[in-house]
Amino acid sequence: MIEPLLPPVQGGGRRWRDHRQVINAILWKLRTGAPWRDLPERYGPWKTAHERLRLWTKDGTWDKILDRVIVKDDAVGDLEWIISVDSSVVRAHQHAAGARKKGGAATPSKSSPSTGKDSGGPAAD
Repeated sequence: MIEPLLPPVQGGGRRWRDHRQVINAILWKLRTGAPWRDLPERYGPWKTAHERLRLWTKDGTWDKILDRVIVKDDAVGDLEWIISVDSSVVRAHQHAAGARKKGGAATPSKSSPSTGKDSGGPAAD
C-alpha cells in the first residue's frame, strides 16, 4: 500500500537497507519513545533508521506515508488515536513554583534545617 510512496533504492555506493525493516525501526522508536541508540539489533543500525526518517521527513515522504495509512485505517474504523505526553517537555508556568497553599499564609521557619540553630535575630545565651 505504501510502497509506491517510498523513494527508489539508491543505486551506486552501498546497498540501502530494506525499507520494511527501516519503517519497522522508526515505528518502534516512535511507539516506545526510547533513545535511538536503544533500537533493537533486529532493525539494523540505529543511525540508518534515524537518517532515513530525517530524509523522509525533509522531502515529505513520511507525511505521505502517514496520510495514506491514516486515511485507510480511519475509513475502515480500525484507527485508535493514542496521545502521549512526555513529562520532560511539559513545563509548569513560571509562577507555579513556590506558590502559597490555598487557605494558609506561608510562614518562614525560625530554625535552620541544617544546624537547628536560631536563624533570625541576635543570639540568646
